Amino acid sequence: MTSPPAPVTALAEERAQARAAKDFAAGDRLRDEIAALGWTVRDGADGWTLAERPPYAVLPSVRELPDRSAEPDSRRCTVALLVEGWPVDVRTCVDALLAHAPEDVVVVLLENGPTDAGAVVHELAQQFPRVEELHVEQAAGWSAARQALLTYDTATVHVLLDPSTVLEGDALTPLLAAFDEPEVAGAGWRGVDVADGWTEFVDAGPGQVEALLGYLFAVRRSAALQVPLPPKARFYRNADMEWSYLLREAGVGRLVALDLPVRQDRHRGYADSDPAYRDKESRKTYDRFLQRFRGRDDLRLPKGPA
Repeated sequence: MTSPPAPVTALAEERAQARAAKDFAAGDRLRDEIAALGWTVRDGADGWTLAERPPYAVLPSVRELPDRSAEPDSRRCTVALLVEGWPVDVRTCVDALLAHAPEDVVVVLLENGPTDAGAVVHELAQQFPRVEELHVEQAAGWSAARQALLTYDTATVHVLLDPSTVLEGDALTPLLAAFDEPEVAGAGWRGVDVADGWTEFVDAGPGQVEALLGYLFAVRRSAALQVPLPPKARFYRNADMEWSYLLREAGVGRLVALDLPVRQDRHRGYADSDPAYRDKESRKTYDRFLQRFRGRDDLRLPKGPA
């Protein structure tokens, strides 16, 4: 890693002093001077650090992504990945996706904060014309990042894909065919239903389901724009189910699960996240889900004979 030259470090120290004095105009000017010299200054709880500017544009946050929700549909399908590290996983996922996806499917990669996968995201976008890269400096929570991708997109069907999900065949053609039925709002690879007592979700087979999981979750854009993702969900866990029930409560359509040629590798968003944070946010999301939906048997699906 290249060390910043002394003049850049001096500017960063001057900027820190300006910010401490609440002279934010001077702080912004110094930040721009640092950027002009090829460096980015990052503020954190322990102070500031300097990093070389990458060879691609980086937006301050997902709030800077264009909101295109008022624009008409302009293509059939976008597959959107939220990238938060693990470059090998990202490459494996995207390579498999491009090998099997129909040619008109566009792939959008959002690097959510500076990660070790930024270079791979950029390389994939340079290599494949139908891959679009987005990078933000300030990492956002799951819901905010996913909602920004949804409002940025103008495809008829928006697909949420987790980098742990690897296509082993053409999973998108049958997935998109599900939307030939006008009453279908969402389709995916893994569906779940609420267990009796509302204490947990259990796996459901192919067909209509109460909720879909975000490993591979396609949603009709018109439905998603009517029902935003749950804004308080900072971590994906249980938020897929909460959003599924919100979609169904709003009456925008059915959710269906399909048997698709897909495998799941290590789900690092869960397995490699901080356990305390993961459990806290998961519990908060599920408690919020129960407060709103527990007892809503009108949203349960009838079960066949055992």
